[in-house]
Amino acid sequence: MKPDMFRQPVSVLVGLGFPVEVRSVMDAYRHLTEWPASLRDSAHSIALKACGAALRGEIEPETARGLYVAFAEKHDLLAPEDQVIAVSRMTRDRDPRPY
Repeated sequence: MKPDMFRQPVSVLVGLGFPVEVRSVMDAYRHLTEWPASLRDSAHSIALKACGAALRGEIEPETARGLYVAFAEKHDLLAPEDQVIAVSRMTRDRDPRPY
């Protein structure tokens, strides 16, 4: 397992409400850097700084995960559990071969 991987992914809603699993500090960092500047707040800033610190090895990935989850909760981004199960099944059942 890569050192920046979360023990358990964080399922968030992106775009038009499509659930995505954020599996690592780098995934969370990317999501945070793509967050619109007009919507950034203190929760965003704290989560972004924590992810940066985790990527530099200054804090544990699970600490950054907790702050990312707090950001996602504040902005109603956490995916409902039933959507996560459905997407997980769709991803698992998908044929990995190119068409």
